[in-house]
Amino acid sequence: MDSTYSSIANWSEDDRPREKLVLKGRDALSNSELIAILIGSGSRNESAVDLSKRILASSGNLNSLAKLSIQQLMNFKGIGQAKAVAIVAALELGRRQRSEDTAHFKNKITSSKVVFEIMRPIIGELPHEEFWVLFLNNSNKVISKSQLSKGGITGTIVDVRLVFKLALENGATSLILCHNHPSGNLDPSEADKQITTKLKTGGESLDVKVLDHLIITETNYYSFVDEGIF
Repeated sequence: MDSTYSSIANWSEDDRPREKLVLKGRDALSNSELIAILIGSGSRNESAVDLSKRILASSGNLNSLAKLSIQQLMNFKGIGQAKAVAIVAALELGRRQRSEDTAHFKNKITSSKVVFEIMRPIIGELPHEEFWVLFLNNSNKVISKSQLSKGGITGTIVDVRLVFKLALENGATSLILCHNHPSGNLDPSEADKQITTKLKTGGESLDVKVLDHLIITETNYYSFVDEGIF
């Protein structure tokens, strides 16, 4: 056993993650301490906090950690299925909370950044590509948002007829196209440009305006309008 290792039970009360949370509040804890509370215990040779530090150091950050599967987490020595499930569940709750932040009010679209803030929690961190549409009323407020397709790492197929069927059902006067690039590359593909043109042309005949198309990644976005493609 490593002579430098000390069980959390032997730490001062102020330094134990659970007690620290109660005494000092959530903001006082590091990411590794919060994860340590989730997993509950470490091993004979490693505290829960040290194990959590090792997992975070390997994954890089919380966003990367959130992408790991249960099986990938179980590859860390000291993480069994129960601990892996606890980590995945907690990070998924965080993702859903961020998504709900944009769902409790009708967002008025005033810029591409507003669209990014709405959609990043939903598709920005996904390992596969999804194509979504925001349907807007004549005040540019979001009526609804719908996933149109879900594909692999490199692309999805979009049904143009379904887009406008949903637009008419929602009484939308305009819409904004969004999809993610899991690779992190923001450059639009030829397929991205073609589907944008096709939807823009189709909307003109139905008096439903396509306002923009955003490509979204974990940290940034590309707006067709901002880049002068529209």
